[in-house]
Amino acid sequence: MTAATHSTLFPQVPDSADAVLDGLDPEQREVATALHGPVCVLAGAGTGKTRAITHRIAYGVRAGILQPSSVLAVTFTNRAAGEMRGRLRQLGAHGVQARTFHSAALRQLQYFWPKAIGGSMPRLVDRKIQLVADAAAACRVRLDRGELRDVTAEIEWSKVTQTVPADYALAAAKAAREVPRDPAEVAQLYSAYEDLKRERAVIDFEDVLLLTVAILQDRQDVAEQVRSQYQHFVVDEYQDVSPLQQRLLELWLGDRNDLCVVGDASQTIYSFTGATPDHLLDFRTRHPGATVVKLIRDYRSTPQVVHLANGLLAQARGRAADHRLELVSQRGPGPDPVYAEYTDEPAEAEGAARRIRDLLDAGVPASEIAVLFRTNAQSETYEQALADAGIPYQLRGAERFFERPEVRKASIALRGAARFGGNDSLLDDTVDLPSQVRAVLSGEGWTPQPPAGSGAVRERWESLAALVNLAHDFAAARPGVTLGDLVAELDERMSAQHAPTVQGVTLASLHSAKGLEWDAVFLVGVAEGMMPITYARTDEQIEEERRLLYVGVTRARERLYVSWALSRSPGGRPNRRPSRFLDGLRPGSTAAVGRSAAGVAAGVERSTTRRADAVPRRTQRTPARCRVCGRTLTDAGEMKLMRCEDCPSDMDEGLYERLRGWRAVQARRSGQPAFCVFTDKTLMAIAETVPDDAYELARIPGVGRRKLDRYGAEVLAICAGQDLAEDDDED
Repeated sequence: MTAATHSTLFPQVPDSADAVLDGLDPEQREVATALHGPVCVLAGAGTGKTRAITHRIAYGVRAGILQPSSVLAVTFTNRAAGEMRGRLRQLGAHGVQARTFHSAALRQLQYFWPKAIGGSMPRLVDRKIQLVADAAAACRVRLDRGELRDVTAEIEWSKVTQTVPADYALAAAKAAREVPRDPAEVAQLYSAYEDLKRERAVIDFEDVLLLTVAILQDRQDVAEQVRSQYQHFVVDEYQDVSPLQQRLLELWLGDRNDLCVVGDASQTIYSFTGATPDHLLDFRTRHPGATVVKLIRDYRSTPQVVHLANGLLAQARGRAADHRLELVSQRGPGPDPVYAEYTDEPAEAEGAARRIRDLLDAGVPASEIAVLFRTNAQSETYEQALADAGIPYQLRGAERFFERPEVRKASIALRGAARFGGNDSLLDDTVDLPSQVRAVLSGEGWTPQPPAGSGAVRERWESLAALVNLAHDFAAARPGVTLGDLVAELDERMSAQHAPTVQGVTLASLHSAKGLEWDAVFLVGVAEGMMPITYARTDEQIEEERRLLYVGVTRARERLYVSWALSRSPGGRPNRRPSRFLDGLRPGSTAAVGRSAAGVAAGVERSTTRRADAVPRRTQRTPARCRVCGRTLTDAGEMKLMRCEDCPSDMDEGLYERLRGWRAVQARRSGQPAFCVFTDKTLMAIAETVPDDAYELARIPGVGRRKLDRYGAEVLAICAGQDLAEDDDED
């Protein structure tokens, strides 16, 4: 979740320009009052950079120094731009443009196309991968799905670095690119792709920037018109600008210097898209008289989290590392980061799910917990583990909140109720705004209690619940507000893409987590081969992987869990070791790179270490084999049964049916789907094993500590011949 949505209240608009500065620390205030000339803000993670620059804009507008329509603030994601617009609105700075580079360029291109080019603008394609596939077919080149994606990425990189097809091979070699095919072949595909676009009269997102740059370079009259409109520029996340975006910014500026840039070289994690921190690091060279302000007071994370973050950067090398910022936590002490080692990835996911359940039981909201991984392919294991534990989750990067069908329908229903509420029987017994919203949304599927399990039904409920919570917060902050006022608030938030908080544990890649923060963060899969990723080979690539882990660490406010698995799947060879980035930082390790994980014990929890109260886990270090025919097992379901699917089963059919009946009762009691109690495969494994005690039951895959505590006694009683399901039905 973002800092903008972390507060549950709606702040009052400051009553004066000076009031805008209230609450800023000395460095943030210096940023906010430096309204002229070039300004460079070097801002570490969690230091309030968005707060500083939005208050800067708002102070300038409220003091009459800046005209709102003359300010253009640009950033890199729609979410960040929406957050900036939401904050500016709360500060009373209406009329300021806050957009992404692409959005600002597209708006200008659409406006000036008839004048500069003539005719109607070509159609913009959302996804270029089909065009790349057609270009490959035209060149008689066969690309599999992975190669198609990689060639598309190479074309995007070429365009943002302003590299034409003829120069691709040389540029790729100079940049040490991992080329998916022969460079000459990629250049051929790139050229064919451009030809195909011209034939079909379409443009892509990179063309939006390229064409805008071309028009501003070639048409002085257009450039002057843009410069007369925008006279003051703010660029957030400046370490992520590409050469093409930097060129566009220079054309917007002309010979003026009213520019404020904000960034942190230690958070450069998008170089594969053409981003480079050089523009940030060279800012003072290009602008010798620039005001430079460093923000190092970390308001987000505890000293323990900040200590680990600083330790990661202390081992970094390269130009970005030479300009690193040493963060100083402004928060009270918190728990130390927890390090955990697991035998395999499913065990790691189950371990994270158990800890998350403990946090939820302790009162931590699900929306304040995140699981972050290096690649999106890792998500599925954690989705399954959370679903098995009955924990709601949301995938980062999914459909925007206000574009979800259920949110659109709910907005229409609320608008109708606000307009014709006096004739709506649903509102007869409502006494305040929250009760009105609950009544209206009950007709759209909202219920006081969430539905069982996960999936689409739960996601729709979470969306509606977010609107209900927003109504509560809105009414608490502004007593006396009406349903019409809430609808107006939703309209403004929709325009700004300022979404309310959705309850559910966030699953996200480290790249998509940039700019977000949570109370508790689980960094999973922090092992060699994944962090750094296998294909990171050069020093520059390795250092970017380190910065990516730094970004992950600094997402945590209070609790940080770092884990890795020794093998990919149950029974696999335990040949993995913790990431080299943790050497010298995790307890019991040294800074010697290449050191084996064996013997590292102090402070690291291991799933293979049995305590007196520990539940035995799958700890075999040899391949799992069928107990009937001896064949090596690879399927998860077969490994749960410890036999091939088609091998003879010695399952007690009567016991299996009694367990199914008992499970149905438990599912009704808890309001969960039956598989959340135990899956069919787990029940089959129990019926085949017929365990005599808790230790034997816990050895069955799918029976963890939490389920053993909750269901173990009854399952063992059923295995001993008691029929508890019937007794429960009588109750």
